[in-house]
Amino acid sequence: MDAPLPGGGVDQSEDYSPAATVVRFDPPLPLLRAPVPSSSAASGEPPVLAFRDAASWRAAWEAAEASLLSQCEAGARSGCSITASRKCKPPWWKGLFGAPPDYQERERCEEREMAACLEAAREACVKFAKEKCIEPFRDARIACEGHLQNTNFTVWNDGSNVKSQYLFNPCPGATNYKGSDLLDSLSSEDSNPKDGD
Repeated sequence: MDAPLPGGGVDQSEDYSPAATVVRFDPPLPLLRAPVPSSSAASGEPPVLAFRDAASWRAAWEAAEASLLSQCEAGARSGCSITASRKCKPPWWKGLFGAPPDYQERERCEEREMAACLEAAREACVKFAKEKCIEPFRDARIACEGHLQNTNFTVWNDGSNVKSQYLFNPCPGATNYKGSDLLDSLSSEDSNPKDGD
């Protein structure tokens, strides 16, 4: 029971109602990968973690690349601002002659230097993000349920954007396959265009 306070209020320190004591948590996020048997033929091998399908594998790749790119660009902005400030500051000896600093020219100089630095950093960040993602996602496992459905699938392969519709069928009896198998099937499909193309 709430105890009355001298000012006419109520002491809330002993409120044990569900509204006061229950803490609401966000629902759990679904797993990106789940365990699947390593193969249907071998029974003694431990399971492997696999993406549920090629679409979830691709979405995870794109999210990881975007996150790396964002972090890299944030670091580059900090570095570029310091570099631009250093390049555009007036020489120390100008202050000895009593000349007033030209802040407008310095601002224009910093803008030019910052833009050039960010452009170079963006290219480096894109390359960095792709290099960091290619190896783990090539080795990642994808669960298979027979034929994958025809999908517009965009991948980055050695800097070239490859769009392809595919019907990929891993070996019969397999429970999963590597991302590299999917990428290899896309590159072989791209290198052998259909008749009339």
